[in-house]
Amino acid sequence: MPLNLIKLCVGIETVEQLERYRRQRRAELAAAGLPPFDRHLTRNFPRRADEILGTGGSLYWVIKREVRVRQRLHAIEEAVDHEGRPCCALVFENELVRVMPRSQRPFQGWRYLEGADAPADLPAHAVDESAEMPEDMRRELRSLGLL
Repeated sequence: MPLNLIKLCVGIETVEQLERYRRQRRAELAAAGLPPFDRHLTRNFPRRADEILGTGGSLYWVIKREVRVRQRLHAIEEAVDHEGRPCCALVFENELVRVMPRSQRPFQGWRYLEGADAPADLPAHAVDESAEMPEDMRRELRSLGLL
């Protein structure tokens, strides 16, 4: 089973918004002549980086208090942030894979997520009909086992 990371997707309200942001960012990188891989800088370097990459791990994004999507990790590299401090660059494959939504309490930074604890991918043909519902209603229906 793969070892994964989980992180809050701060400032993003929907998976579609994340997709638009990632497309825009890749276009900016391509225009600058850089490889068009999604990257996220984080302060701490995962000690189990080799295990994450060796097992095909992903980063699971928490959007609006629910795990909604994942991105497979392409690399985990040492980097320097905009203030010149050392940090970690999580480099992703470009595809966003929707997962079965699951509630997640807020936390800081990232956490490890064992493969057995990770939500399953949604089938490619699945449509999240609950996406138009208010978040509170969707959460309540899911807790009752109706979604």
